[in-house]
Amino acid sequence: MKSTLRRYIPLLKDYKLQYFFVLFGIILVVGATTATAHIMKPLMDDMFIKKEESMLLIIPLGLIGIYAIKSLGRYIQSVSTAYIGGSVIARLRDMLLAKMIALDLEYLYKNRSGEMISRITSDADRIRYFVSNMLPDLIQESLTVVGLVGYVIYLNPTLAFYSLVLLPLTIYPIVAISKKLKKYSHRSQSKNADVTSKLTEVFNNCEIIKANESQSFEAKRFSQLNWQSFKINMKQIYVGEIVSPVMELVGAAGLAAVIYFGGREVYNETMSVGEFSAFLTAVGLVFQPLRRVSSIYSKIQDALAASERVFMVLDTKNSIKDGTKTLSEDIKNIKFKNVKLRYNDSYALNGINVELKQGQKIALVGDSGGGKSTFINMLLRFYDPHEGSIEINGEDIKNFTLKSLRSHISLVTQRVYIFSDTLASNVSYAQDIDKKRVELSLKLADASGFVAELEDGIDTKMEEFGVNLSGGQRQRIAIARAIYKHSSLILFDEATAALDNESEKRIQKAIDEYTKDKITITIAHRLSTIQNADVILVMQQGRIVGSGTHKELLESSVIYQRLSGELDS
Repeated sequence: MKSTLRRYIPLLKDYKLQYFFVLFGIILVVGATTATAHIMKPLMDDMFIKKEESMLLIIPLGLIGIYAIKSLGRYIQSVSTAYIGGSVIARLRDMLLAKMIALDLEYLYKNRSGEMISRITSDADRIRYFVSNMLPDLIQESLTVVGLVGYVIYLNPTLAFYSLVLLPLTIYPIVAISKKLKKYSHRSQSKNADVTSKLTEVFNNCEIIKANESQSFEAKRFSQLNWQSFKINMKQIYVGEIVSPVMELVGAAGLAAVIYFGGREVYNETMSVGEFSAFLTAVGLVFQPLRRVSSIYSKIQDALAASERVFMVLDTKNSIKDGTKTLSEDIKNIKFKNVKLRYNDSYALNGINVELKQGQKIALVGDSGGGKSTFINMLLRFYDPHEGSIEINGEDIKNFTLKSLRSHISLVTQRVYIFSDTLASNVSYAQDIDKKRVELSLKLADASGFVAELEDGIDTKMEEFGVNLSGGQRQRIAIARAIYKHSSLILFDEATAALDNESEKRIQKAIDEYTKDKITITIAHRLSTIQNADVILVMQQGRIVGSGTHKELLESSVIYQRLSGELDS
């Protein structure tokens, strides 16, 4: 627990002024609460027994003053803690997202999107409750207990002993309950992540669900997860809610002891009625914050479990280490030197040796799973080779910073990514918008025609996943995005799969002219795409089994002859 709490110190140290106000508010509340018990003595002794008429005015005004101070303290504390909690969680969410998207692609593939969303939303919310509510309340209630216990000891040490003797007995069950709560909190948060993952999956695949009329099937699967989550949450509640009744019983026993022993002292005239009333009120007030402290301590386990899940992400190390050199010039030469990449027990790439030069158009062909996509992913350093090396301009690719390396590479995949922003912002993604460059890029991607028909042209707002566009239109925008980036290495992973033959020919002609001074690598799905390539690499089971022009390979490679026939058909 201590090690987890220490992790928050760097986040919380920037809020010294706000914590000063929190502490000031707590002092006002604690002082006012203690004064509430103390005012019972003059209320009983001076106002009712001695019947001092002045007390009829002093006591009510005193009560109003006490509760005014208490209310002011609570307000200052609430506003300050809300600011701290909201700000810390906003920063924590920024840190989480920045960390997640900076992690290796392998991590992002292995962890469900719903799980990662849950860390940023659900887990962060639980932490916010801890930072902005539970932690300040724990401090406040603890100080209230200390103040009231000190007051009752001051009034009557013997009676204080009888009333508070049972308190130490509650520590063991509270600690035991808290440990169990932490275990249930981990399970609860994990199951909540399952629910979020299922929702993400359903909404991302709504077309196929409707096409298969599987709405009831998916609803049933979600319902199972939903009710499993409910049952685990209820187990957490069953255990957590035990604390309050236990403290109620201890409080009742304490009050009973006060009434018995205190009553005897009043009968023996060793204690005034006013002192007894003040003591009884103070003891009653002691058990209220004690009960809340116990409850808060139990709920803290939920926040600690969420914190552990969040810090687990923040502590994850990348296997892809960033380089130190900046790649400032265009990519002019690429060399794969005996590159091997293992995936589980097999090789995704096995002994790749090839050199690519500026101005070349390279095509990759082969059966599914042959290593084509892995080949281009290696250039982006989504993965690093287990053996061998990749050199760019004579320098090991690992020596370059990822930012500078990727700034020279454009990637277009069959899966098109459209963001909820304007069409111009999608084309110029993550760069300043130059409308003339946007329009030129769209023209080269054969997209000017349909863009001109849009109501707001390049300023048209794209809907989520680009659902207000056809598949071919989305693919053209992706190609325009690659052109806009003006990279020296362009990677096409079946980038024209959603285009008809005529559109592909027009785009291919424009791109051929545009990429004369660049390296272009294309994973082909049509024969027309690869026929004019300078070099065609035939890949099988992670190896290059053929290399040459279309004509050369037709004469020398049986595998290419088969693939060529399949592509042509």
